[in-house]
Amino acid sequence: MNIAILTKEFPPHVYGGAGIHVEYLSRELRRAAGGRHSIRLLCFGEQHQSDALWEVTGIGAPAVPDCYDQRHCSLLDALHRDVAILGRLREADVIHCHTWYTHLAGCLLKQMLGAPLVLTTHSLEPHRPWKREQLDTAYRASSWIEKTAYQNADGVIAVSEAMKKDVHRLYGVDYDRIRVIHNGIDEERYLPTKDPSVLKKYGIDPQNPFVLAVARLTRQKGMVHFLDAARHLEKGVQVVMCASSPDTPEMMQETMEKVSLLRKNTANKIIWVTDAVPVEDLIVLYSEASVFVCPSIYEPFGIVNLEAMACGAPVVASAIGGIREVVIDGVTGKLVSFETSESGSEPRFPEKFARDLADAVDTLVASPQTREQMGSAAQQRVKEYFTWKAVAGKTLEFYASLQSAQ
Repeated sequence: MNIAILTKEFPPHVYGGAGIHVEYLSRELRRAAGGRHSIRLLCFGEQHQSDALWEVTGIGAPAVPDCYDQRHCSLLDALHRDVAILGRLREADVIHCHTWYTHLAGCLLKQMLGAPLVLTTHSLEPHRPWKREQLDTAYRASSWIEKTAYQNADGVIAVSEAMKKDVHRLYGVDYDRIRVIHNGIDEERYLPTKDPSVLKKYGIDPQNPFVLAVARLTRQKGMVHFLDAARHLEKGVQVVMCASSPDTPEMMQETMEKVSLLRKNTANKIIWVTDAVPVEDLIVLYSEASVFVCPSIYEPFGIVNLEAMACGAPVVASAIGGIREVVIDGVTGKLVSFETSESGSEPRFPEKFARDLADAVDTLVASPQTREQMGSAAQQRVKEYFTWKAVAGKTLEFYASLQSAQ
């Protein structure tokens, strides 16, 4: 089978869950293929790798004309690269696209090559209204591209049951065309790892408990709500927030103001890491944290929770989307009730959400025994249910089913 994978993100340019997914899925597909399948991966960037059955081709940045609105540039950039992709692929038995950035190329290649089109649902544009802040009216275009792709896809992989329902409800895709395949984790890499020097590097006092949040600085990830919750934490709990790559300057400014205000009004230590944290350091932070917090307001799956769980951290997270299929309330952590506002960009009751997050964290910080039990249960759950090897096997089975239906 000739497999074509289209993606915006691929190492070294990975900044979110979709990029992590493609990195590990492609690795395990190569291992699972056993010389029976060839994989051609086309991505945004300058990457290039090649051997007998594996080829990575990066599509470099085009000379995009000046935009009268800079918020439209990412859309135009994606469209230029999609067109370039069309000329780089001569044959494929299946075309697998990740995120709307490559969907247009996928739709056109389906027609040109006669191969089935597969989409993996990492997120859905209608559930991300804050993207208007980042893209302006280009958000309407990205939403249209996504809708068109789902209506033309032969098969859809949803990363959670919640996403399967959303794809059906929003785009009318029949349930029998949607396969749920959860994300995985590199169980050989994400292991409990202690290293006091890493704590020292980030200014964390090893003698006191700390809560950790890790995310891109975007509305979706809810870092501002994590900071609001920090106002209510018990004295002596350090707050560590690893949050970089802001979606907009306004997002960065709002976060800076909240951190500044928090430092003035709490005795607890507030640590904000604004640079990207190396994975090996993240593993130590997950392992050393008393509690990991995921305050997302929209989360199709949430690979970050798997990373923390694999390292033995109990998780406090919003009870939304795919998170509820990963974190087991009362077993591997605590789920905090969440109700979305009419705008879809924030909690309906922000202060209640912040206090509920803080209460859940304080409860776990106060009980080392509970934390240890939950951390052990979290590790076991990851090992049993969330491996990339299993993801690749199920994905190959889905490809084969679509081929046989042609």
